[in-house]
Amino acid sequence: MTEGPTVARAAVPTAGTGTVLVTGATGYIGGRLIPHLLSAGYRVRCMVRDPSRLEGRRWRNEVEVCTGDVLDPASLEAAVAGVDAAYYFVHSMAGGREFHERDLRGARNFSTAMRTAGGRRIIYLGGLGDPEGDLSEHLRSRQDTGHALREAGVPVTEFRAAVIVGSGSLSFEIVRYLTERVPILICPRWVFTRVQPISTRDVLQYLVAALSTPASTGQVIEIGGADVVSYAEMMTGYAKVRGLTRRVIPVPFLTPRYSAGWVHLVTPVPRTIARALIEGLRNEVVMRSDAARRIFPGMALLTYEESVRLALRQLDASEVETSWSDALSTSALDVVPVVLTSREGMEIEQRQRVVQATPRQVFLAFTSLGGDRGWLTMNWAWQLRGVADRMIGGVGMRRGRRHPVEVRAGDAVDFWRVEQVKDGELLRLRAEMKVPGRAWLEFSVVPHDAGTSLLTQTALFAPRGLFGWLYWYAMVPLHALIFSGMIRQVGRVAESTPP
Repeated sequence: MTEGPTVARAAVPTAGTGTVLVTGATGYIGGRLIPHLLSAGYRVRCMVRDPSRLEGRRWRNEVEVCTGDVLDPASLEAAVAGVDAAYYFVHSMAGGREFHERDLRGARNFSTAMRTAGGRRIIYLGGLGDPEGDLSEHLRSRQDTGHALREAGVPVTEFRAAVIVGSGSLSFEIVRYLTERVPILICPRWVFTRVQPISTRDVLQYLVAALSTPASTGQVIEIGGADVVSYAEMMTGYAKVRGLTRRVIPVPFLTPRYSAGWVHLVTPVPRTIARALIEGLRNEVVMRSDAARRIFPGMALLTYEESVRLALRQLDASEVETSWSDALSTSALDVVPVVLTSREGMEIEQRQRVVQATPRQVFLAFTSLGGDRGWLTMNWAWQLRGVADRMIGGVGMRRGRRHPVEVRAGDAVDFWRVEQVKDGELLRLRAEMKVPGRAWLEFSVVPHDAGTSLLTQTALFAPRGLFGWLYWYAMVPLHALIFSGMIRQVGRVAESTPP
């Protein structure tokens, strides 16, 4: 017997017309939509299979969270109870070959549950493409899911979009990684297929506006950005914004299978997902209907270049988040010493250590790094890096630091600049040495068990072009020595500091 869903209640806004349910809240669009709904005054409930995956989200305490799975009809009853409208962002492409059937079954279960509960409408984000054409399995599945949602009789607003341009969007991440890492792009012939990409910002505007636009109810609405381009132009356009020179060479013999293997090697996208997306490149995905303009006449859409620039703001220093990886562990047995990952164009190397000291002692230990104290581990290597930096026109290590212990935003610390300080919690340093990209070093501390603290040390790097990626991976072995030793030494300094 399936155990019933549990609902974790939290304070929610009282404004708005009623409760709005967001499925797929841990996904790309769902996770970004929720803050916009809260800002608009809606009461939001999130349905997820594992509520722990929402820990650390800034809006976590402003929403209801319920456990549910669209493939388990019994788990949906509490999730849809009292819901006026629901956003359906569930997709099982990552689950293997039978994703099409699972998508249809999940959509039917959900729409039936909404009808039983008296839900008024479902808002769904599907895929753009001529339904009368020879659509790929992926695109056909997205449109068939919209049909399945309508079967129970609940009105459905189905938005159909092509490539969504935003930091973290799957299709855009493929474009980003391929263009950044490969100077000469050897691509299949259908790289010149036309596509109408749309900014994440514009997608979110449409999704929020639909709730207060009665004319959108029950409609299939094709949405796209201001430009129609080819996939090749998407890559060269991205390269232009990043200041890179890239050449696209189409060849006739690259099958989706081999193309997917290449994407699997060059990007973080798994082969199975890459192949499903690549098979859809043969389909022209541009708007054929003016319904979006008629129903949402005031919508101002971004061009592709504007969309790319907005997406790349995620790589700006002011946009770097402190919660790139999973939420901090709650017990020493769960602490993962080292995590290496790629996310949204960033290379991330994170280390954690439980320290037998208070958060204040740990904070003082890492805020006193640099200057006369040095960097605690392999200080000769830091000095050598400073000399090399000076030789190529950088700032080197000569600047030291303003005060031996105190730091404030804007301070120089050797070849770093203090970007952010949260007293007793966090120090973020931005690299000012010469590197093929942008780099940060961050330390944070939170209370742990029985008078201990959890120290997190994170190196982040936004590489520029192929040389940037090569530089990062060439440095990983050295990081393993320096950063592993540094976090140990910071912990020891904290433990030896008087309370």
